Amino acid sequence: MTSRRILITGASKGIGRALSHRLAAAGHIPVGLARSRPDDAPGEFVTVDLSDVDATAAALDSVLAAGPIDGVVNNVGVVRAQMLGDIGLEDFAHVHDLTVRTSIQTVQAAIPGMRERGWGRVVNISSVVALGGVAGRSAYGSSKAALEHLTRMWALELAPDGITVNAVAPGPVETELFRENNPVGSEGEARYLAMVPMNRIGSVDDIAAAISFLLSDDAGWLTGQTLRVDGGSSIGRSANG
Repeated sequence: MTSRRILITGASKGIGRALSHRLAAAGHIPVGLARSRPDDAPGEFVTVDLSDVDATAAALDSVLAAGPIDGVVNNVGVVRAQMLGDIGLEDFAHVHDLTVRTSIQTVQAAIPGMRERGWGRVVNISSVVALGGVAGRSAYGSSKAALEHLTRMWALELAPDGITVNAVAPGPVETELFRENNPVGSEGEARYLAMVPMNRIGSVDDIAAAISFLLSDDAGWLTGQTLRVDGGSSIGRSANG
Protein backbone atom coordinates (compact mmCIF):
# COMPACT_ATOMS: atom_id res chain seq x y z
CA MET A 1 0.00 0.00 0.00
CA THR A 2 1.22 3.47 -0.86
CA SER A 3 1.12 5.84 2.08
CA ARG A 4 -0.49 9.15 1.15
CA ARG A 5 -0.18 12.55 2.82
CA ILE A 6 -3.68 14.00 3.16
CA LEU A 7 -4.41 17.61 4.13
CA ILE A 8 -7.61 18.07 6.15
CA THR A 9 -9.06 21.44 7.12
CA GLY A 10 -11.17 21.65 10.27
CA ALA A 11 -9.39 18.57 11.60
CA SER A 12 -9.70 19.23 15.32
CA LYS A 13 -13.17 17.77 15.85
CA GLY A 14 -16.17 16.06 14.27
CA ILE A 15 -15.77 14.66 10.77
CA GLY A 16 -12.24 16.01 10.30
CA ARG A 17 -10.98 14.40 13.50
CA ALA A 18 -12.65 11.05 12.72
CA LEU A 19 -11.19 11.07 9.21
CA SER A 20 -7.71 11.81 10.55
CA HIS A 21 -7.83 8.75 12.79
CA ARG A 22 -9.25 6.53 10.04
CA LEU A 23 -6.53 7.55 7.59
CA ALA A 24 -3.78 7.11 10.16
CA ALA A 25 -5.08 3.63 11.02
CA ALA A 26 -4.87 2.77 7.30
CA GLY A 27 -1.21 3.82 7.15
CA HIS A 28 -1.65 7.29 5.68
CA ILE A 29 -0.40 10.60 7.06
CA PRO A 30 -3.17 13.06 7.96
CA VAL A 31 -2.07 16.69 7.99
CA GLY A 32 -4.59 18.63 10.07
CA LEU A 33 -5.28 22.35 9.90
CA ALA A 34 -7.42 24.00 12.60
CA ARG A 35 -7.30 26.65 15.30
CA SER A 36 -6.44 24.16 18.03
CA ARG A 37 -4.79 20.76 18.07
CA PRO A 38 -6.58 17.95 19.92
CA ASP A 39 -4.46 15.91 22.31
CA ASP A 40 -4.97 12.75 20.27
CA ALA A 41 -4.30 14.25 16.82
CA PRO A 42 -2.51 11.66 14.66
CA GLY A 43 0.03 12.49 11.99
CA GLU A 44 0.94 16.12 11.43
CA PHE A 45 -0.97 19.17 12.60
CA VAL A 46 -0.61 22.91 12.02
CA THR A 47 -2.60 25.30 14.18
CA VAL A 48 -3.98 28.16 12.11
CA ASP A 49 -6.98 30.46 11.90
CA LEU A 50 -8.26 29.58 8.42
CA SER A 51 -10.37 32.75 8.31
CA ASP A 52 -7.05 34.64 7.99
CA VAL A 53 -5.89 34.52 4.36
CA ASP A 54 -2.25 35.28 5.12
CA ALA A 55 -2.09 32.85 8.04
CA THR A 56 -3.59 30.16 5.83
CA ALA A 57 -0.98 30.82 3.13
CA ALA A 58 1.83 30.58 5.70
CA ALA A 59 0.42 27.32 7.09
CA LEU A 60 0.22 25.82 3.60
CA ASP A 61 3.81 26.89 2.89
CA SER A 62 4.85 25.11 6.09
CA VAL A 63 2.97 21.96 5.11
CA LEU A 64 4.51 21.88 1.63
CA ALA A 65 7.98 22.48 3.01
CA ALA A 66 7.63 19.20 4.90
CA GLY A 67 6.62 17.24 1.81
CA PRO A 68 4.10 16.94 -1.03
CA ILE A 69 0.33 16.78 -0.53
CA ASP A 70 -1.40 13.81 -2.17
CA GLY A 71 -4.96 14.68 -1.20
CA VAL A 72 -6.99 17.57 0.14
CA VAL A 73 -10.19 17.37 2.18
CA ASN A 74 -11.93 20.73 2.43
CA ASN A 75 -13.94 20.20 5.59
CA VAL A 76 -13.85 23.52 7.45
CA GLY A 77 -17.07 25.52 7.58
CA VAL A 78 -19.25 27.59 9.84
CA VAL A 79 -22.99 28.07 10.33
CA ARG A 80 -24.47 31.52 10.87
CA ALA A 81 -28.20 30.76 11.12
CA GLN A 82 -30.17 33.83 10.03
CA MET A 83 -33.52 34.28 8.33
CA LEU A 84 -33.53 36.40 5.18
CA GLY A 85 -34.58 39.61 6.86
CA ASP A 86 -31.81 39.26 9.44
CA ILE A 87 -28.87 38.19 7.27
CA GLY A 88 -25.82 40.24 8.14
CA LEU A 89 -23.72 40.88 5.07
CA GLU A 90 -20.50 40.50 7.03
CA ASP A 91 -21.75 37.17 8.40
CA PHE A 92 -22.69 36.02 4.90
CA ALA A 93 -19.28 37.00 3.54
CA HIS A 94 -17.50 35.26 6.43
CA VAL A 95 -19.31 31.96 5.84
CA HIS A 96 -18.49 31.99 2.13
CA ASP A 97 -14.91 33.08 2.73
CA LEU A 98 -14.18 30.33 5.22
CA THR A 99 -15.85 27.62 3.14
CA VAL A 100 -15.06 28.62 -0.45
CA ARG A 101 -11.93 30.78 -0.37
CA THR A 102 -10.15 28.35 1.95
CA SER A 103 -10.95 25.48 -0.42
CA ILE A 104 -9.52 27.38 -3.38
CA GLN A 105 -6.38 28.19 -1.39
CA THR A 106 -5.72 24.62 -0.29
CA VAL A 107 -6.26 23.11 -3.73
CA GLN A 108 -4.11 25.74 -5.43
CA ALA A 109 -1.30 24.86 -3.02
CA ALA A 110 -1.56 21.14 -3.73
CA ILE A 111 -2.02 21.20 -7.51
CA PRO A 112 1.62 21.58 -8.63
CA GLY A 113 2.83 18.50 -6.73
CA MET A 114 -0.20 16.44 -7.74
CA ARG A 115 0.34 17.32 -11.41
CA GLU A 116 4.01 16.43 -11.16
CA ARG A 117 3.16 12.96 -9.81
CA GLY A 118 0.11 12.45 -12.05
CA TRP A 119 -2.05 11.51 -9.05
CA GLY A 120 -4.20 13.46 -6.64
CA ARG A 121 -7.46 13.51 -4.73
CA VAL A 122 -9.66 16.42 -3.67
CA VAL A 123 -12.79 15.90 -1.57
CA ASN A 124 -15.00 18.88 -0.75
CA ILE A 125 -17.41 18.52 2.16
CA SER A 126 -20.82 19.86 1.21
CA SER A 127 -24.13 19.32 3.04
CA VAL A 128 -27.67 18.16 2.37
CA VAL A 129 -28.56 21.80 3.14
CA ALA A 130 -27.09 22.72 -0.27
CA LEU A 131 -30.38 21.39 -1.66
CA GLY A 132 -32.45 23.67 0.56
CA GLY A 133 -35.16 22.63 2.97
CA VAL A 134 -33.79 24.17 6.19
CA ALA A 135 -34.89 27.71 7.01
CA GLY A 136 -32.22 30.13 8.17
CA ARG A 137 -29.38 28.50 6.22
CA SER A 138 -28.99 30.97 3.34
CA ALA A 139 -25.29 31.59 3.97
CA TYR A 140 -24.31 28.04 4.90
CA GLY A 141 -26.37 26.31 2.22
CA SER A 142 -25.25 28.60 -0.59
CA SER A 143 -21.59 28.22 0.42
CA LYS A 144 -21.96 24.44 0.22
CA ALA A 145 -23.79 24.69 -3.10
CA ALA A 146 -20.84 26.73 -4.36
CA LEU A 147 -18.51 23.91 -3.31
CA GLU A 148 -20.57 21.41 -5.29
CA HIS A 149 -20.28 23.64 -8.37
CA LEU A 150 -16.52 23.99 -7.88
CA THR A 151 -16.27 20.23 -7.51
CA ARG A 152 -17.56 19.77 -11.05
CA MET A 153 -15.45 22.60 -12.50
CA TRP A 154 -12.22 21.45 -10.86
CA ALA A 155 -12.86 17.84 -11.84
CA LEU A 156 -13.10 18.93 -15.47
CA GLU A 157 -9.93 21.02 -15.29
CA LEU A 158 -7.81 18.51 -13.37
CA ALA A 159 -8.90 15.20 -14.93
CA PRO A 160 -6.14 15.24 -17.58
CA ASP A 161 -3.58 15.38 -14.76
CA GLY A 162 -4.82 12.25 -12.98
CA ILE A 163 -6.48 14.27 -10.20
CA THR A 164 -10.03 13.47 -9.14
CA VAL A 165 -12.33 15.96 -7.43
CA ASN A 166 -15.49 14.85 -5.64
CA ALA A 167 -17.74 15.99 -2.83
CA VAL A 168 -19.44 14.33 0.11
CA ALA A 169 -22.72 15.87 1.27
CA PRO A 170 -23.68 14.65 4.75
CA GLY A 171 -27.12 14.80 6.28
CA PRO A 172 -27.51 15.44 10.04
CA VAL A 173 -24.37 14.12 11.75
CA GLU A 174 -23.75 13.55 15.45
CA THR A 175 -20.86 15.93 16.00
CA GLU A 176 -20.07 17.70 19.25
CA LEU A 177 -21.75 20.85 17.98
CA PHE A 178 -24.85 18.95 16.86
CA ARG A 179 -25.33 17.42 20.32
CA GLU A 180 -24.76 20.74 22.06
CA ASN A 181 -27.65 22.20 20.10
CA ASN A 182 -29.79 19.05 19.87
CA PRO A 183 -29.56 16.86 23.01
CA VAL A 184 -30.85 13.30 22.91
CA GLY A 185 -34.65 13.36 23.15
CA SER A 186 -34.93 17.08 22.36
CA GLU A 187 -37.33 18.71 19.90
CA GLY A 188 -34.33 19.64 17.80
CA GLU A 189 -33.23 16.04 17.49
CA ALA A 190 -36.79 14.99 16.59
CA ARG A 191 -36.93 17.67 13.90
CA TYR A 192 -33.75 16.38 12.28
CA LEU A 193 -34.77 12.73 12.59
CA ALA A 194 -37.99 13.57 10.74
CA MET A 195 -35.83 14.54 7.74
CA VAL A 196 -34.03 11.18 7.63
CA PRO A 197 -35.85 8.16 6.14
CA MET A 198 -33.41 5.80 7.90
CA ASN A 199 -34.52 7.38 11.20
CA ARG A 200 -31.11 7.88 12.75
CA ILE A 201 -28.57 10.64 12.95
CA GLY A 202 -25.40 9.85 11.04
CA SER A 203 -22.08 9.23 12.76
CA VAL A 204 -18.80 10.94 11.96
CA ASP A 205 -17.48 7.52 10.96
CA ASP A 206 -20.26 7.15 8.37
CA ILE A 207 -18.93 10.26 6.66
CA ALA A 208 -15.24 9.50 7.19
CA ALA A 209 -15.70 6.11 5.50
CA ALA A 210 -17.17 7.73 2.38
CA ILE A 211 -14.39 10.32 2.24
CA SER A 212 -11.76 7.61 2.64
CA PHE A 213 -13.17 5.75 -0.35
CA LEU A 214 -13.01 8.86 -2.53
CA LEU A 215 -9.39 9.37 -1.48
CA SER A 216 -8.45 5.82 -2.42
CA ASP A 217 -7.02 4.25 -5.58
CA ASP A 218 -10.31 2.36 -5.94
CA ALA A 219 -12.08 5.65 -6.74
CA GLY A 220 -9.71 6.49 -9.58
CA TRP A 221 -12.42 6.64 -12.28
CA LEU A 222 -14.91 8.63 -10.23
CA THR A 223 -14.73 12.41 -10.51
CA GLY A 224 -16.98 15.45 -10.50
CA GLN A 225 -19.58 13.74 -8.33
CA THR A 226 -21.36 14.59 -5.08
CA LEU A 227 -21.92 11.56 -2.86
CA ARG A 228 -24.90 12.22 -0.57
CA VAL A 229 -24.27 10.32 2.65
CA ASP A 230 -27.43 11.30 4.48
CA GLY A 231 -29.60 8.34 5.42
CA GLY A 232 -31.93 9.24 2.56
CA SER A 233 -32.46 12.89 3.55
CA SER A 234 -31.90 14.13 0.01
CA ILE A 235 -34.43 11.61 -1.35
CA GLY A 236 -37.09 13.21 0.84
CA ARG A 237 -36.14 16.66 -0.43
CA SER A 238 -36.35 15.51 -4.05
CA ALA A 239 -39.74 13.91 -3.47
CA ASN A 240 -41.21 16.84 -1.56
CA GLY A 241 -39.83 19.57 -3.81
